Amino acid sequence: MEGNQHVHTHGHHHEHGPARPDGEHRHGSTGSRPNRLRHRLAHLFTPHSHEAADKIDPALETSREGMRTLWISLAVLGVATVVQAVIVALSGSVALLGDTVHNAADALTAIPLGTAFLLGRRPPNRRYTYGYGRAEDLAGILIVATIGASAVLAAWVAVDRLLDPRDITHLWAVSAAALTGFAGNEWVARYRIRTGKKIGSAALVADGLHARTDGFTSLAVLLGSGGAALGWRAADPVVGLLITVAILFVLKDAAREVYRRLMDSVDPALVTTAEEALRAVEGVRDIGPVRMRWIGHALRAEVDIVVDARLTVVRAHELAVAAEHALIHAVPRLTAATVHADHGPAGADPHAALAHHGNRPGAVS
Repeated sequence: MEGNQHVHTHGHHHEHGPARPDGEHRHGSTGSRPNRLRHRLAHLFTPHSHEAADKIDPALETSREGMRTLWISLAVLGVATVVQAVIVALSGSVALLGDTVHNAADALTAIPLGTAFLLGRRPPNRRYTYGYGRAEDLAGILIVATIGASAVLAAWVAVDRLLDPRDITHLWAVSAAALTGFAGNEWVARYRIRTGKKIGSAALVADGLHARTDGFTSLAVLLGSGGAALGWRAADPVVGLLITVAILFVLKDAAREVYRRLMDSVDPALVTTAEEALRAVEGVRDIGPVRMRWIGHALRAEVDIVVDARLTVVRAHELAVAAEHALIHAVPRLTAATVHADHGPAGADPHAALAHHGNRPGAVS
């Protein structure tokens, strides 16, 4: 290529997931002969494929892990709720009844999130060209709304108890049920948050934080029964108000997490990692804006690079492939990258090409 003619390589959308034992990389050259040799040797130990079926399998496996977490959590919360319900029947505790109903309702939040995971398995089509991963963000909104409703419920019950104090009977049984509710919810919270962070699901993390608020509500019942045992009837509603404040803090954190996801926010460290990976690709003279967004629990990226003006179209394409490959292997959870290659006049400052082309909003050639 000569003069000021610009070269725009097409965007690549290769889905990379966990290594598959039967995978095979089908790209051609990705650089100089030593680079190609290193590239092939690396794939002897970490092979993967670009076949359409292989693009879906990693997402399916991740969704199955999320679904397994949801159903196990639902089973644990169900057992805890049944135990509490039995003790409610024995003790007649209104406070414990409210906590039991609360835990049962919260366990049902697995339904919208499970639906989102199932939708996320559906392949892209001509209407939803990016697939259905955004369903997780919608589920996150529902979960945040449920946490807010839990805060309102906790506040309402606490105020009602202050205005209309009630005696608590069978305190030992109520305390045991409260501990059961707390232990079950805290275990579920840790399990959901750990899996959510592992697979990159903001909705599952929010659901884990929600389960943690349920544990706090159970502790309110425990502390209230302890105060009642000491003769302080207002102990239960006062602690309930304090727990409501704690729930509001958890609500703030969960809402911020989901809001950032809806606004296409990513960890700045991931952008730094992507920039470093691009600069390390031999033949990339400069880089432009790096854009990333979450779709479900997978990342997609759009990047601009500057290459030598004297390269052929084939060589520029090879550099774009190498840049994409470096990104996908360097950035966790990144499954697709669109790379736009540009150049300035031969011998010119590479920043000139970016100044002219790299900052145009949303342009991918």
